[in-house]
Amino acid sequence: MVLLQLDPFLNELTDMYKRNTEKGSVWVTLKRSSMKSKAARNKVKNVDELEHCCLVRATDGKKTISTMITPKDQQRFQSSYALVLKAHMKALKKRERKDKKKAADGDKKEGEAKKSKKSDAAPKPAQ
Repeated sequence: MVLLQLDPFLNELTDMYKRNTEKGSVWVTLKRSSMKSKAARNKVKNVDELEHCCLVRATDGKKTISTMITPKDQQRFQSSYALVLKAHMKALKKRERKDKKKAADGDKKEGEAKKSKKSDAAPKPAQ
């Protein structure tokens, strides 16, 4: 696993998406991390003093890359990452949707047929 800076990570992630456009997948995971050893974390008495970063990993099954995002870089990374994702969403298949009007009309007709069957089958009360 290679730990990269933010911009090289995004460039490599873009290349990874391009390689897997026709066939393949890219998995991206985000995890909170302090990137300190367990002994160093135990020495710090107040948990709030630790600066938690975000560890981002991306893999396509063959190559794995990662980066650390500090809280001050988070906004810039998130906007750049969103642009990369939007640029490569065009490879996804569009979902086939049913026409809402046809589905609603079909449900109404079935509901009316059930009501009429119930009213025909129910005996009339004697007066």
